Amino acid sequence: MTETLSPTAARSGAPVPVIDTDPFGRQQLEDPFPLEVALREAGPLVYLSAHDIYAMARYEHVYAGLRDWQSFQSGAGVGLSNFRIRKPWRQLSAVVEADPPQHDAPRRVLADLLGPRAQRRLRTEWTAVAEEMVDGLLAARAGAGVEFDAVSMLAKAYPLRVFPDALGIPEAGRENLLPFSDFLLNAFGPRNDLVAASAPRARELSEWVSAHCEREALAEGGFGAQIWSAADRGEITVQQAPQVVRSLFAAGVNTTVHALAAVLHALATHPEQWQRLRAEPGLARVAFDEAVRWASPVQTFFRTATGDTRVGDAVVPDGAKVLMFLGAANRDPRRWADPDVFDVSRDPSGHLGFGFGIHQCVGQNIARLEAECLLTALAERVAAIEIAGPPRRRLNNTLRSWDSVPVRVWPA
Repeated sequence: MTETLSPTAARSGAPVPVIDTDPFGRQQLEDPFPLEVALREAGPLVYLSAHDIYAMARYEHVYAGLRDWQSFQSGAGVGLSNFRIRKPWRQLSAVVEADPPQHDAPRRVLADLLGPRAQRRLRTEWTAVAEEMVDGLLAARAGAGVEFDAVSMLAKAYPLRVFPDALGIPEAGRENLLPFSDFLLNAFGPRNDLVAASAPRARELSEWVSAHCEREALAEGGFGAQIWSAADRGEITVQQAPQVVRSLFAAGVNTTVHALAAVLHALATHPEQWQRLRAEPGLARVAFDEAVRWASPVQTFFRTATGDTRVGDAVVPDGAKVLMFLGAANRDPRRWADPDVFDVSRDPSGHLGFGFGIHQCVGQNIARLEAECLLTALAERVAAIEIAGPPRRRLNNTLRSWDSVPVRVWPA
């Protein structure tokens, strides 16, 4: 890293530190923390020469940038590609990659659909599924210590059952949901080997999703059918309806899976925190949010400057891509005491793991409900949990996720 002017900001603001490390390099995806520290310490705004982009990593500035949709737009794409200056090569999200006024109606429909009424309706059903799933794991592997992979058997299995049921898609083909979302989130970064590895299935997966966003593919009464009903009432257009359904395919399962994997890994590696949760099961949502802060399954999102925009004493030039480091902000010692410590007694509210502002995750409370149901079922039935083998990462240009977390539990 050198303290110097970036090529485009030199004429318009204070010197912008330059870092030549590629945030999408394999080493950085495996271990993002050294780069995050360097970014935070370098200043409010940093120029990343590897991709000709700017970056924010301090909590104060990431928070402000996410909130200021007028200066940092999402409509030019929340990935590296700048769709202000090039034709989109992929379908943009009707919610995540749209700004007002185009963003408003789809957002209102989803906020109402996924709001408190739906959560109250789903709580009993999702609690029963969580209890059945945990009981099945413990019964099928009876013994002094029960071993299983927390990712495949819980973090994936539970959301892939309850949310697609609520969405109203058939059981056949649900295995496509995670690969589709994984490819989409990889594609927010550069076209590296991670994108290339999943590219052969991209068209197949996209066609499967598109077919299941149509009215006739969705079960009556599910979230998908209700989105089409909103189109019938004129709340969104008929053209928008499949795009809004598609947004739930893209974000309704994958991020929840990785957030659940993060909290299970955190609790398995912090036995004192597991015991705290067992003593106070009401902390389930707090534990989940603390894991989202601490592990930040969604690491980054891009924005595009709509004009020369000041950040601290520096200026982001009009049209520049800006990478918001959510994970770095969530561990910023300027905002959090002992930020590298996972602690369920902390108040994690205000973390940026679900974004912030008008584009924050509209389904975040659905994810919290899933976590509450699953963690409560576990806390009531499991006396202790520990890592039973080396966890394995799954690399993604946007996500920090686990592919496998072997655990051993002792039934209560």
